[in-house]
Amino acid sequence: MENLPQRKPLRLRDYDYSQAGYYFVTVCVKDGECILCRGEQGSPEGVANFTLSKTGEVVEAAINNIEKYYSNIRIDHYTIMPNHLHMIVIISMDQNGRTLFAPTLSRIIKQFKGYVTKQIGYSIWQKSYHDHIIRNEQAYQEIYNYIETNPLKWKLDRYYRD
Repeated sequence: MENLPQRKPLRLRDYDYSQAGYYFVTVCVKDGECILCRGEQGSPEGVANFTLSKTGEVVEAAINNIEKYYSNIRIDHYTIMPNHLHMIVIISMDQNGRTLFAPTLSRIIKQFKGYVTKQIGYSIWQKSYHDHIIRNEQAYQEIYNYIETNPLKWKLDRYYRD
């Protein structure tokens, strides 16, 4: 058998993804299918929001449910794009400096994807997800702004490409 390319590990080696911190997460739809939402027709200027599909509504409900299942997890900011979503996930500590029940980021995302899959009856997700550990205020602001402006950039790219 010939040597197949090895998949590069996506997680930071020896990092504890259950420790308190801020994490930027991107989850993609399998095969890049644009099934979560759609944009308005016409000029991309102005409103940068998308209209969620029924599947997108389930995804949004799943995002909002994360905080209900994990008392020490907060979704600080998110946006749902046609074929992916971005979130800032915050894992908190208790008053003694320990994380409460400490789910890993992988467990949180696995359960999020599982919830959506169960609700719609089949999996829409690409394998795994992308994460970035937010290490300082400047990185947080850049990521927050990226999430905030991503819908308009998507629309501009699509508008001028067509």
